[in-house]
Amino acid sequence: MTATLDTPVKASTFQGVSAKRKLTNNVATVLVSASVLVALVPLIWVLYSVVSKGLAAVTSPVWFTNSQAGTTAFSPGGGVYHAVMGTLLQGLVCSLISIPVGVMVAVYLVEYGGGTRLGKITTFMVDILTGVPSIVAALFVYALWVATLGFERSGFAVSLALVLLMIPVIVRATEEMLRIVPMDLREASYALGVPKWKTIVRIVIPTALSGIVTGVMLSLARVMGETAPLLILVGYAASINFDMFAGFMGSLPGMMYDQISAGAGASPIPTDRLWGAALTLVLLIAILNVAARLVAKIFSPKKV
Repeated sequence: MTATLDTPVKASTFQGVSAKRKLTNNVATVLVSASVLVALVPLIWVLYSVVSKGLAAVTSPVWFTNSQAGTTAFSPGGGVYHAVMGTLLQGLVCSLISIPVGVMVAVYLVEYGGGTRLGKITTFMVDILTGVPSIVAALFVYALWVATLGFERSGFAVSLALVLLMIPVIVRATEEMLRIVPMDLREASYALGVPKWKTIVRIVIPTALSGIVTGVMLSLARVMGETAPLLILVGYAASINFDMFAGFMGSLPGMMYDQISAGAGASPIPTDRLWGAALTLVLLIAILNVAARLVAKIFSPKKV
């Protein structure tokens, strides 16, 4: 054993392998860094365009306190209050349905489903839903909720369509986060006599909470910018409507579409409102992301 450890290694062989690995590492670093820069260019460009063109509208003193009720397409004034409230209400209802369902489906697939037939069918259906376009989800909800069951077009119908888009993203993100939780934590909990359901609730989910929250926010950011469900299932209102089950409802994507129809690009007033609504949506998603990260940090298990 000692002779094996004391056997000298040829310097030329070691140096050759080291140089090759160093070259490979340098090439990979350059390629990865270049890819990051390429990805940042359009991102920074989009953010700069939205901020520079929407800042004038957002900084208006009545932008966040007034709606567009009583204003015309080419008359100044009005704000985005009705659209922000509509977007938040639709997103809130969608989240209340999607988050528990998505998390529980992911828990089943990771902790219970395994190679069962139900688990395979569920995984297959989640994969299909991941690629469903928003307009297909909106048409399905319209056919079921409005045409078949007889309910009227409303903000709640929009939330149902957004649920179909949000659940598969939550399931996939939560599933990946749960899989990276070390099995040792589960086994240690089982060894102490803790039931499996309590291990999942008190150990597994809190450990993966930060990643789960990130997945939830990514899915929420996706659905909050969808336009097709709004056009098909509720329509746009320039006034405030807090009723999720009746009447047209304002929303940020709906307001942007309305300003395009009103002549954005040809007239400065609807153009400013269009970019202001876009910047407001970006700010809203950013605020929700920061708040979610803070919540995840507070409730995540503390390192000893």
